[in-house]
Amino acid sequence: MLETLLVNYEEAAAIILFGIGLTMLLFHRNLIKKLIGMNIMDTGTFLFLASMGYISGRKAPIITNGVTNVEAYINPVPAGLVLTGIVVSVSVTAVMLSLTIRLYRRYHTLNLDDVYILSKHQTEDR
Repeated sequence: MLETLLVNYEEAAAIILFGIGLTMLLFHRNLIKKLIGMNIMDTGTFLFLASMGYISGRKAPIITNGVTNVEAYINPVPAGLVLTGIVVSVSVTAVMLSLTIRLYRRYHTLNLDDVYILSKHQTEDR
């Protein structure tokens, strides 16, 4: 088992990163820490996709010297998925940060439990 782990260290690191991010997302009550956990999960996913798309001994899919054999190149789809995922992740992070700022301005806390309690009291007062 240790030999398999040493050979597939990229996948093991990706799973560890995903686990750390998921743990932060589930157990922390601070919204910024939840956002950081989500970004760590994204990083683990991107690392996993990139490591699955790489094949040792093959080159990037750019035809040079007239070599058109498929076995000479890696599959470009996982790299495209990773790039697209990074763009989506940055966009989601920006939206979540802006919503977090609005929540902080309204309730003066980033603790999710406190925000929930304060929002309950505001709806009861109406």
